[in-house]
Amino acid sequence: MPVYLNALGLNCALGQGKQAVATALFAGDSSGMQAQTGWVAERALTVGAVPGSLPDLPDLPDHPPSRNNQLLLAAALEIEPELRAAISRFGAERIAVVLGTSTSGIEEASQSIATYLNEGELPAHYHYAQQELAEPANFLSDWLGLSGPCFSISTACTSGARALLSAQRLLNLGVCDAVICGGVDSLCRLTLNGFTALEAVSAERCNPFSVNRHGINIGEAAALFLMTREPLSGAAQRAVPITLLGGGACSDAHHISAPQPDGLGAQAAMRKALAAAGISADQVDYLNLHGTATTHNDAMESQAVQAIFPHGVPCSSSKSMVGHTLGAAGALEAAFCWLTLSEYNPDQLLPPHLWDGQADPALPALNLVQPGTQLNNKRPRRLMSNSFAFGGNNISLLLGEEHSEEQGQEHGETPGEHP
Repeated sequence: MPVYLNALGLNCALGQGKQAVATALFAGDSSGMQAQTGWVAERALTVGAVPGSLPDLPDLPDHPPSRNNQLLLAAALEIEPELRAAISRFGAERIAVVLGTSTSGIEEASQSIATYLNEGELPAHYHYAQQELAEPANFLSDWLGLSGPCFSISTACTSGARALLSAQRLLNLGVCDAVICGGVDSLCRLTLNGFTALEAVSAERCNPFSVNRHGINIGEAAALFLMTREPLSGAAQRAVPITLLGGGACSDAHHISAPQPDGLGAQAAMRKALAAAGISADQVDYLNLHGTATTHNDAMESQAVQAIFPHGVPCSSSKSMVGHTLGAAGALEAAFCWLTLSEYNPDQLLPPHLWDGQADPALPALNLVQPGTQLNNKRPRRLMSNSFAFGGNNISLLLGEEHSEEQGQEHGETPGEHP
């Protein structure tokens, strides 16, 4: 069953908070992508760092400080009134926390281990929990005083998207009444050096689907939703509440790091998402591509999108504006779809595709969104977001506007045509 995405807190290279992110996103502002040194020896790499200062962490003895938790707290503070209202309404034991991540506090833990190697002892502030993958979810749950289900998901670049799917299942099963879900990942040397070792990192701003593409940029972000089975007060006041219509996931297990060349796993995820939402491909108004700007991923995704949308669909990759935010990417790009449907997009623009305009003749042509392109005004609108990960892990999510029989008849649809 569809579930409601009532509130959203987020930060990324585009800025902190919904308004700042939306303004930069729809303007196609890539100024947050900056070259930095110090991450990989003797190299300057373009990265998507969250700008500005982050909030101080609360004094929670079981949670050593990390930038990852600071990013998460900043996103949570943006929607704290909605979170506290949900706790008051449903009770702390009926609210779950499900987060995707791949780094947690590994950067700070690595610094502590470096101190140990150089000085023979760990810093006093070091604690193993800092780097545990469950740490972000545990931190948020403890900060809010929750006692419902709490867990992190780490499936590489699909982690954030899978967290939303898991949250939807918890609600549909009746395990809880609200879920705080999303993803968070911070820049760290481990991931930047790892992707550099794979020869997958671009020193310049990434160039998705171009014949000149030569790798990814890494970014950091946090995106946090409050999901429920019914619209809460803030969502209900919107002209059209935003829902997670459904999603599809599969694991093709083609290779530990390379995508399945023909994109059959990606196609399966998109087909499952359409089936879960009860719609056809021609009813999708926009697709947020995974679009990493690596040679193999873009080739695979182009073929998969062509197979599912043979007549084309407006689409774009956001990674040239925010970088690849890894465990946060699936939630962040779902957030971009949320913003596209929300009051933060008064001009009804689609996220543009930033690249050099030089199409790869070896790839099927995609309908890449030009700056200033508007979203189809036929209601209800449905937006898809793709996330693909190491190990052949594939997820597609479908977000949309709440749809009623009355809305459908207003737009000339047959009642019951679109479940």
